[in-house]
Amino acid sequence: MKSASSTRLLLIIAYLGFISLGLPDTVVGVAWPSVRDGFGRQQGDLAWIFFGTGASYFLAGLFTGRLLNKLGIGLLLAGSSLLVAVSGFGYGTASFWILFASCSLLHGLGSGAIDTGLNHYVAQHFSARHMNWLHACYSIGATLGPLIMTTMLVSLNSWRAGYLTVATLLLLLTLLFTFTRRLWDAPAEAGVELEATETTATLSMLETLRSGALWMQITIFFIYTGLEVTMGQWSFTLLTESRSVSKETAGLWVTLYWASITAGRILFGFVVDRLGIDRLLRFSMLGVVTGLALFALNGSAALSALALSLTGLGLASIYPCLMTRTPQRLGKARAAHAIGYQVSAAMTGAALFPSVCGWLVQHSGLEVVASVALAMGIALLILHEMLLRWDARSVRSTI
Repeated sequence: MKSASSTRLLLIIAYLGFISLGLPDTVVGVAWPSVRDGFGRQQGDLAWIFFGTGASYFLAGLFTGRLLNKLGIGLLLAGSSLLVAVSGFGYGTASFWILFASCSLLHGLGSGAIDTGLNHYVAQHFSARHMNWLHACYSIGATLGPLIMTTMLVSLNSWRAGYLTVATLLLLLTLLFTFTRRLWDAPAEAGVELEATETTATLSMLETLRSGALWMQITIFFIYTGLEVTMGQWSFTLLTESRSVSKETAGLWVTLYWASITAGRILFGFVVDRLGIDRLLRFSMLGVVTGLALFALNGSAALSALALSLTGLGLASIYPCLMTRTPQRLGKARAAHAIGYQVSAAMTGAALFPSVCGWLVQHSGLEVVASVALAMGIALLILHEMLLRWDARSVRSTI
């Protein structure tokens, strides 16, 4: 049995692990104009990075459960963090485009294993509040990533220095995971129980997929993550190349966007029990649509900054709150499969929507990103209202 001090230490390391998960995910949006020009690429070529990361991330999620049984959580986290660090050093030193793009495969494999492993560990050992704050830590990393890259672009005029700085931080985390790997519990009984659970759950996969609520939630996760990543990765390029905002200012505004998601997740973790999950989600969806509408208006510079902040604050609660509602809405027996489907859908959306926007930008200009994002926000609002009506019908049918 672990002592209370060891448990607190592992929780802190889990938080640091999710900071590391967000750190490299968002730097490409700020680095892309410089990377694109340096390698002589087109706007749409950013899709190769998203698809490479998304495909390998998805693959990692499929096999992480088995690796947890064989390696244990500590060794898995150390190895996965090392993969992400190596990808960062590869990004920073790549001398030609194919090598740069191929680093996305290592990035996705490592990040997917960290995401799945830490979510599983925290869900098994800690409360839902800590799960919400775990995802807030991802946002902290996602906030720091653009800030680091912007600093390197402004001070050193080097996107490579930004990637190398992030990779060095990830290497330090790898060492932390390595030195504490024996503290993470991986008893034989837990592995046997997990295998039995997986065998039983496999038999109920088709039954789980028959749920209309599940498919609505899968679609929401698909669109939500696509929207979050699209705004985070394309807003810098849109602001600097379409709205004539300086690199330094645009980088700060993108940082503000990710910081708003972070602050929202921390704040809403305190108030969600009093306000109610569904009510908070409804307010959040309305906030997202309002922020995206303001951003699409292309008004003053201050209005664009406010719009990004409001959008980030609205997005903050959606992912963790919908994850929390999954076992309540679908039942604990179906939750394991449902959450897996939702995470897969989220990763697919994160890869697909920013890539599609890249292709649209080549034909219609950068402002199309703002229009597409607004349409996605409206779709989220409508789908969530449909989901709430499905809940109401389900309650009436049981009376």
